[in-house]
Amino acid sequence: MGALDHLSEFFDCSHGRSKLKKRKQLQTVEVKVRIDCEGCERKVKRALEGMKGVKSVDVERKANKVTVVGYVDPSKVVARVAHRTGKKAELWPYVPYDVVAHPYAPGVYDKKAPAGYVRNSNDPQVSQLARASSIEVRYTTAFSDENTAACAVM
Repeated sequence: MGALDHLSEFFDCSHGRSKLKKRKQLQTVEVKVRIDCEGCERKVKRALEGMKGVKSVDVERKANKVTVVGYVDPSKVVARVAHRTGKKAELWPYVPYDVVAHPYAPGVYDKKAPAGYVRNSNDPQVSQLARASSIEVRYTTAFSDENTAACAVM
């Protein structure tokens, strides 16, 4: 901060209003939208390209996914798609397959998910599956391929 900036704080005549607006962060917003044809793709792309703060729009028709990069609010992106196109839109609910500990657990596995993705779940019962009990840990380490001397059965 320079000397002039420091002095300008003392002589501020804005009467409580901030001169500096808080700028939005550059972020990537992924939205799930049903896209059937090229016309739908074009309609969604044009609706989002006209939005203030959008830098780029990428549409993946096979995955029904739209990626928006820019200084935008995720809820406003979803609302804009729903309003301008008349299509149901939601934030992208999927995560890559290898991120989840138990991808076939109920509530995580989704038949409608694109290849390589499963549903993102914050359900405590599903996360409970990811934690192994001490008995399970003992049995899995007893038959480890890395430590052949640890197996007491053989």
